[in-house]
Amino acid sequence: LMLLHTIPMCSSQYERMFNTTRVPGVETDTLQHMNESKHIAVYHKGRFFKVWMFYDGRLLLPREIEQQMERILADKSEPSPGEEKLAALTAGERTPWAKAREAHFSRGKNKLSLDAIEKAAFFVTLDDTEQRYDADNKVKSLDSYAKSLLHGKCYDRWFDKSFNMIIYKNGTMGLNAEHSWADAPIVGHLWEHVLSMDPKLGYTEEGHCHGKQHPNLPGPQRLQWDISDECQEAIESSLTVARALADDVDCHIIPFNEFGKGLIKKCRTSPDAFIQIALQLAHYRDKGKFCLTYEASMTRLFREGRTETVRSCTIETCDFVRAMIRDETREERLRLLKVAAEKHQNMYRLAMTGDGIDRHLFCLYVVSKYLGEDSAFLKEVLSEPWRLSTSQTPLQQVELFDLVRHPELVSSGGGFGPVADDGYGVSYIILGDCLINFHISSKFSSHETDSHRFGSNIRQAMLDILNLFQLDKEKNAK
Repeated sequence: LMLLHTIPMCSSQYERMFNTTRVPGVETDTLQHMNESKHIAVYHKGRFFKVWMFYDGRLLLPREIEQQMERILADKSEPSPGEEKLAALTAGERTPWAKAREAHFSRGKNKLSLDAIEKAAFFVTLDDTEQRYDADNKVKSLDSYAKSLLHGKCYDRWFDKSFNMIIYKNGTMGLNAEHSWADAPIVGHLWEHVLSMDPKLGYTEEGHCHGKQHPNLPGPQRLQWDISDECQEAIESSLTVARALADDVDCHIIPFNEFGKGLIKKCRTSPDAFIQIALQLAHYRDKGKFCLTYEASMTRLFREGRTETVRSCTIETCDFVRAMIRDETREERLRLLKVAAEKHQNMYRLAMTGDGIDRHLFCLYVVSKYLGEDSAFLKEVLSEPWRLSTSQTPLQQVELFDLVRHPELVSSGGGFGPVADDGYGVSYIILGDCLINFHISSKFSSHETDSHRFGSNIRQAMLDILNLFQLDKEKNAK
């Protein structure tokens, strides 16, 4: 990958995309990566299957993969005791899962079956529910879709795998990704590759993949388990914890189509700066105060780089927000907006090029722990919660398809949960020149937050900032 088509970026994260799982530990988790895996793990109606993706020295063809999935769908066998909700262990607290793994999955058939899942290329859930984008009920359908992909039933995704491909009963699909092995741009690139390849491979008039079924292809292997009563208690305990977390997540998606990147650029403003400043205005209107804000910036210009923090709630942005709240002139608001946007762009540039501050502070914290020295400064700085955690998922990192010619490939992007109990998580994806999708999350248990209310504030903030430029939206959108 090349930044701005000229500067190479580190691709090490791609190496862990497949054949990777997060292994629980009593004190800390570890990442386990296999150099090669020739099978995937599939979950359907409480049963686990091992499906070989190679046969006779080659990768299965699309129609042969369909053949294997059809065999699983036609399998009427019942789950063994404890099997249906087994994956809840990966959704609950990590230490109980580590202890249960050691006690119940370190030998015999349980170890063989767990190995088949953990060493699989990736995990597939053939979900028995339906999700779709409903143009007549955009908000409800997208919110339900997002919440399902985020956690499902809490026992029908293997949350330790690098990613789960979730395919719904009505043919729609999406991903659930574990975060420790890579960052959002990597998963986004994978998804765009899937979207670009699907129409190229094509389907028959009957809806089948092109090609023929293989008469001698071995069928999926049903994984075998011996789940004791004690282990089933651990599963139920993890499921209780996971459901409490899942039920508390307030997910909301806004397909913002009043304007997009094209019109923002005509305002001579960075789209990311524009959106981040709008988020600050929306948050102030939502809560009546400013808060410490996290924006993820990639550091893949460096070897094995991951992210740096852009602290986007700057003094300059706060000055602009106050001007929008007070009865200031349009000219003064525009002046302050320009100053805030320039400051944001500069901070983002510094973060990308290794001159951020948060990873440096974290290193100082690690050194202080190693030396056994307490730092009052580091304790205070690093303990402050991020009540607004934000991230942009980049689109079209490589030109794989044309969104104007193929609007059916428009994605709602990805999202994540809130970092603070009384905060918001906001992920956004800029699609072409006329659409920005926002994923908003918070907790129902917080009396300070409401994802739908915050979404309304974001929409209004975007419109209010654009109105400062007095542009004709319809004329300039063309």
